[in-house]
Amino acid sequence: MFNFVLTCCSTADMSYEYFQKRKIPFVSFHFNMDGQEYPDDLGQTMSFQEFYSRIEKGAMPTTSQVNVGQFIDFFEPYLKDSKDILHISLSIGLSGAYNSACIAREELLSRYPERKIMIVDSLGASSGYGLLTDLAADMRDSGATIEDVHTWVEEHKLNVHHWFFSTDLTHYKRGGRISATSAIVGNLLNICPLLNVNSEGKLIPRAKIRGKKNVITEIVEKMKIHAENGLEYSGKCFISNSACYDDARKVADLVEENFPNLNGPVMINSVGTVIGSHTGPGTVALFFLGDKRVD
Repeated sequence: MFNFVLTCCSTADMSYEYFQKRKIPFVSFHFNMDGQEYPDDLGQTMSFQEFYSRIEKGAMPTTSQVNVGQFIDFFEPYLKDSKDILHISLSIGLSGAYNSACIAREELLSRYPERKIMIVDSLGASSGYGLLTDLAADMRDSGATIEDVHTWVEEHKLNVHHWFFSTDLTHYKRGGRISATSAIVGNLLNICPLLNVNSEGKLIPRAKIRGKKNVITEIVEKMKIHAENGLEYSGKCFISNSACYDDARKVADLVEENFPNLNGPVMINSVGTVIGSHTGPGTVALFFLGDKRVD
């Protein structure tokens, strides 16, 4: 029996089975595709294969965050069951969900003043946000109090590194991450942008790498530079990918080759339907613990 309920949003991009096994309830964002709204429920309503196949055929999905009412409906059953809640949210630099969760918290505390509801801005996304949640679950499972887990997450969330590259620039252009001219030239010259999530939780372009092989090498070089204890890194490493598993596997193989002390094999997840609506297919993201993100 846990001391509290640990929750997150679907945009942590772990598998449905993972959340079931770790007993981490998640609240779903939504996406709209071809005029119909769907929950971002980790492939249960629409498989990732179908989602990315429809994008490749021309579909242009849009997304909506969890609103205040949805957070209230999500949190309240646990409060009625006399449970305290620690909710870790998608980065405020990418979504307003954190603010909605905080407003819901204030409303619910007026109804349940005896309960604790703690909301954390992960300053992360996808399986990097998932890695932070996973580490919080490890602490919860070891018997740590909600206060101790909350403090640790707040103190260490900027130690989770998020590095991304893409081999398809269409959706990065659409989302304003790169210009239309850069996207056209980049696709012609086989440029793969390397991006990361900065200390404000925003996705920032960092380098333009020519060729998939080179960007795979470079993303692992970033891990060598920033990982806790360098090549002696003994923490967990997660990867997410949007319909490009083979590329993700190449990154995982290179990580496992260079970091022999990893805590288990690299976990590869799918970029979910909400994050994937903005990246499109062809994105690989690498997540690990390291030095503090400072810019």
